[in-house]
Amino acid sequence: MTHDTTERRGTPARVWLGIFLFGIVLAVLPFLLGMAGQSWIRTLNFALIYVMLALGLNIVVGFAGLLDLGYIAFYAVGAYVWALLASPHFGLHLPFWIVLPIGVMLAALFGALLGAPTLKLRGDYLAIVTLGFGEIVRIFLNNLDAPINITNGPQGINRVDTFSVGQFMFGRTQELFGFRITGPEKYYYLLLLFVLVIVVMCVRLQNSRIGRAWEAVREDEIAAKAMGINTRNIKLLAFSMGASFGGVAGAMFASMQGFVSPESFSLSESIIVLCMVVLGGMGHIPGVILGAVLLSVFPELLRAIVVPLQQTVFGEVLLDPEGIRMLMFGFALVLVMIFRPAGLWPSALRRRELAGTSEEQA
Repeated sequence: MTHDTTERRGTPARVWLGIFLFGIVLAVLPFLLGMAGQSWIRTLNFALIYVMLALGLNIVVGFAGLLDLGYIAFYAVGAYVWALLASPHFGLHLPFWIVLPIGVMLAALFGALLGAPTLKLRGDYLAIVTLGFGEIVRIFLNNLDAPINITNGPQGINRVDTFSVGQFMFGRTQELFGFRITGPEKYYYLLLLFVLVIVVMCVRLQNSRIGRAWEAVREDEIAAKAMGINTRNIKLLAFSMGASFGGVAGAMFASMQGFVSPESFSLSESIIVLCMVVLGGMGHIPGVILGAVLLSVFPELLRAIVVPLQQTVFGEVLLDPEGIRMLMFGFALVLVMIFRPAGLWPSALRRRELAGTSEEQA
């Protein structure tokens, strides 16, 4: 008994040590990747943006069990709000503390607008409606250049302002305490901060009464309603909360890229974000983060390996890395669905549920 008590007391210390070491790795990671080139830091930044998107979609799909194929629309809303209010397009250059809350609130509003007409829909019907919503937003952005030019149509909006705090520009290389720090490196720490805030919010939501209500709706909506849960409000809250995280990711995307266009918000992007959630483990925050990082970094690793390898062996590039990526991506999804149906890193509860289902079927 004494030995068990000692182990239980020692576990938190090991956990905190692991968190501390992981924090050190995250702190020095951009400088290590910078030795291989700034492009790898940008890849890491996009991975953090995808983590934010995946965590937002996980609220809708993983927590509440609502299949959403139009989630990229909220990403577009956040990006275009930043582009319209912080660029020469309308001659507005508002600070981030005004633009970012507006983008988040508008994305949340669009989430509620999507959720309101779909409250009685489930399964495939819900997926079709949300898919249509995402395409409607993209088509609007593509055509709102006449008779009044609002979004500049398919040409997009360029010269978007970078994120800045006073004179500290995140998109420019500057000297800081005698060290030269590049724009991508500064954006890495900014995006990491947003990711940490979103992770804390997701954890708190999951362990709250709202999170338990989402899980109840996901497992059995009729039973949840019979237990007194207002399923209408709970569903709308899931759509709005998930959309708000997408709005944050979109605003960061626009400020980091300096350019937005409707091509960045296609259906394929929604599918990729959904695959990140499913591949990592629906409803499990660490699993979702793992899925987002893997699917966002893997294409760049493949491009860095496949192209030089083909040039060395054949003297030219015979197979496009994008085609190989999609082939391997589909093959990996099939393997995951067969051998890891709950995802690469599922929650313990989800793993037990699937194990129990398998035993009952046997």
